[in-house]
Amino acid sequence: MKDLAKLPKAHLHLHFTGAMRPETMLELARERGVRLPSHLLENDPLKVPANARGWFRFQRSYDAARSLVRSEDVMRRIIHEAAEDDAAEGSVRLEIQVDPTSYAPWVGGLTPALEIVMDQARISTAETGVEVAVIVAASRIKHPLDARTLARLASQYAGDQPGEVVGFGLSNDETAGDTSEFSAAFRIARHAGLAGVPHGGELLGPEHVRQVVTHLKPARIGHGVRTAEDPALLARLVEAGIAFEVCPTSNVSLGVFQNLDEVPLRKMAKAGATIALGADDPLLFRSRLLDQYEYARSIGFNDSQLAQLARDSIDASLASPSNKRLWKRQIDEWLASEEG
Repeated sequence: MKDLAKLPKAHLHLHFTGAMRPETMLELARERGVRLPSHLLENDPLKVPANARGWFRFQRSYDAARSLVRSEDVMRRIIHEAAEDDAAEGSVRLEIQVDPTSYAPWVGGLTPALEIVMDQARISTAETGVEVAVIVAASRIKHPLDARTLARLASQYAGDQPGEVVGFGLSNDETAGDTSEFSAAFRIARHAGLAGVPHGGELLGPEHVRQVVTHLKPARIGHGVRTAEDPALLARLVEAGIAFEVCPTSNVSLGVFQNLDEVPLRKMAKAGATIALGADDPLLFRSRLLDQYEYARSIGFNDSQLAQLARDSIDASLASPSNKRLWKRQIDEWLASEEG
């Protein structure tokens, strides 16, 4: 079988703190004298019985890791290590998602927090060969006015070069808040040329996907796997060209599905969906981008189909047309190669 680490691919669903290496988390905890929750020290922090899974444990774990990110140096380290890890797995494009609100108190404010991420993204692009761009994401559990503030901030840095802001997202607990109330923030971002990339269709089903599409007008949907429960809706989104950032292992860890066999990856691919596999939060799920492609192979995706998933990720990215053409030629070369 061909080496999936050599398959060029784009990584479009990776959260900032969740991109931290487990060993980096442990090192930072030791340096600061912080005692981490015991389950964060396990090999698979969220692999628990189905009735104990869920958002609360995930959020508590994420907050514990985020509490270690309190300096510019640590922020830069997370970005650079994420780019290094992606490079080792064949990623040519990384669009990392960050809410600068969480880190602003430690680096002088919202603007410095975002500029640190952007500057390091440019540096890491040059040093690793992975093109790193930034997505600013608001939180559903905060007031919609906070989202507007972030959208205005993101708009000031909109661009299409490495290190610039290319999209605007909405993350956190999908069951919280009223999706329609975030429409103004997405309108601000859209007017600045930023693509809408909100989460949806993970904890809630097709009806909420409809709300996301209606009110936020996304170019991509983070997760979106529950759309498969409504074939007509799935067909509508495929026709509209809305891509899906599918993160199989995180779906299972959060209890959305009981096991990987239930993730509707095949069903979505058969329907013609544009699918970008993503790792979501490798720190907590202990599963990286390459693992998602290995999973697809394990359920019967052959090399041609895996190459198509990689092409989909490139097409769904917000990279330049010229780079997309280059990377897709490299995918064709991988597929034509006789090397294992």
